[in-house]
Amino acid sequence: MTNSQPRTKNIAITGCSGFIGSHILERLLTTSDYHIYGIDISESKIRHLINNKSFTFCHHSITDTPKIREILSQCETVVSLAALCNPSLYNTKPVDVITINFTNALEIIKMCCEFKCRLIQFSTCEVYGKTLAGLMCSNKPDDYILKEDQTNLIMGPVSTQRWSYASAKQLLERIIYAYGFEYGLNYTIVRPFNFIGPQMDYIPGSDGEGVPRVLACFMKSLLYNKPLKLVDGGLSRRCFTFIKDAVDAFVQILENPEISNQQIFNIGNPKNEITIKDLAYLMIELYEQIAPRGSFTAGTEIISSLEFYGKGYEDSDRRVPDISKIQNMLGWKPETDLRKALQITIEHYFRKYGTTAEN
Repeated sequence: MTNSQPRTKNIAITGCSGFIGSHILERLLTTSDYHIYGIDISESKIRHLINNKSFTFCHHSITDTPKIREILSQCETVVSLAALCNPSLYNTKPVDVITINFTNALEIIKMCCEFKCRLIQFSTCEVYGKTLAGLMCSNKPDDYILKEDQTNLIMGPVSTQRWSYASAKQLLERIIYAYGFEYGLNYTIVRPFNFIGPQMDYIPGSDGEGVPRVLACFMKSLLYNKPLKLVDGGLSRRCFTFIKDAVDAFVQILENPEISNQQIFNIGNPKNEITIKDLAYLMIELYEQIAPRGSFTAGTEIISSLEFYGKGYEDSDRRVPDISKIQNMLGWKPETDLRKALQITIEHYFRKYGTTAEN
């Protein structure tokens, strides 16, 4: 498993066939001269890239330590994306969630230290947990705007297993920081804020099972003319970020290793904040512009989090990123507003699944 490229031009991407990984992979293969070693247990979203001469697909789990060691030993940079980030599993399969997102990912970190690789670790905005604004019923910006190096990370009680994912990712960040402090690990941690776009998740019943993230849940309801379910009324707020903007930010991080070394960056679009309830209505509006007239008539339905996710689920009320750090250090800012991002995403879903759903 070797190529003629020098090690400095080799990049390993774990989770290369996931939503974020597939978009990063395509960008790098079309705009750079890196050789990419893509590691995943599926190639479903990247089949059109498999034969690219600058890409080596490695059909392995990150638990296959000997194979992963062989790959990483040839690479200067490792992009760690492999994760289990399905909200329906956080409180139903917490052992798997913690094992994959912390224990298995920790082995990647150790290998990066051993082989002196640069690590770009994708974390999550969920590490911020609950906001002070929510806990204190405050509307002060300092209590809900989330800053990489200042905001306290507040989790729920241990018995509320919904926090298994966020806690695993937070601990992973802390150990990366520790490896940087003690052993000089070259790392950058990325905290994504609700990336959306084509190829996100799956449509349950068509190409996956379980409960994906909110946008895919809403898309299934639109495609099958079922009510969009508003968990606890859909009052939580999120800042959605278009995947193209997110990949632009990643490229800036990749191409500026000295500036990005041992830094944590929020990648998000604070201008795209919306309640989940309003997101549902906006998606209905945009879907009706794309689908045949009368295709969707089901509206929305309020459902409790207990009924939707099961016991042990809890939500964070609001996540607004402060992106001044990445703007000032790397010159990145998001360009795509929420309406445009949703329009592109819904059109993709309709082209891919619309005919199947109608049948």
